[in-house]
Amino acid sequence: MVILALFIAGGGTWLYYVYHNVKSTVDQDVHESVDSIDNDITKGKVKDQEPLNILLLGVDERANDRGRSDTMIILTLDPNNERMQMVSIPRDTRTEIIGRGTTDKINHSYAFGGSDMAVDTVENFLDIEIDYFSTVNMEGLEQLVDAVDGVTVENELAFSNGRFDFPEGELYLDGREALAYVRMRKDDPQGDAGRNERQRQVIEGVLSKGASFSSMNKFHDILDVLGDNVSTNMDFSDMRTLATDYRGARKTIDTYQVEGDGTYIGEVWYLLVPDGEVEKVHHMIKDYPETS
Repeated sequence: MVILALFIAGGGTWLYYVYHNVKSTVDQDVHESVDSIDNDITKGKVKDQEPLNILLLGVDERANDRGRSDTMIILTLDPNNERMQMVSIPRDTRTEIIGRGTTDKINHSYAFGGSDMAVDTVENFLDIEIDYFSTVNMEGLEQLVDAVDGVTVENELAFSNGRFDFPEGELYLDGREALAYVRMRKDDPQGDAGRNERQRQVIEGVLSKGASFSSMNKFHDILDVLGDNVSTNMDFSDMRTLATDYRGARKTIDTYQVEGDGTYIGEVWYLLVPDGEVEKVHHMIKDYPETS
């Protein structure tokens, strides 16, 4: 998303420079192929400018550990109506893990089988088609926020997390503050729902700053962060096309949080999502924006 925003911001004399630097970063550092997505089908949808579903995974990677996808957001881009939708799936959601033959928390799919298994599991859970995925190491979020010189959010819940205090109202956050802001959930009455809303705020803040001309001065810093912390099945031509044909989708952003009831099964806490809610979210994504 930030790469697309840089494309949008970079025009005129910048275009040639942006083109070659982004292409190098994508081809050498960012691109990752997966078997769970049919690229030919996706390219056909892009050619016809149909709505696209992008699975965003925020992962906490550690040494010798792939980590879990603590953030799972399905981003739907609709260029014809110039809007996008962000649907958050709580990490504790109980569902079948495709390719493993078990039922577990949905965020474990990434730990067990990487991006491939996460895509298959989300597609099965909501009976939808994922066109692209992108994983972001959450430690990289701190660097990315700093690379765009901080973000502004509207905080609705006063709280403290680690060394930082977050009063209610408009806040300007640097990278360390932004990471602490999006990680808090235990003291939030809404739990994962509240945390996911804060994550969406920071994502929107990064997008807004990344699409501004002032960010072009930080161009190399942004690309370095993306190269070290992001992977996606988009190739450079995909990004180039989305940057031109899907750019209007930034104008309106709709958000939703998958709902369910929390309970213990044995000693493990799960979020149980009713069939009716699954069906509702399925149609929200499949029929977007008619359902908006």
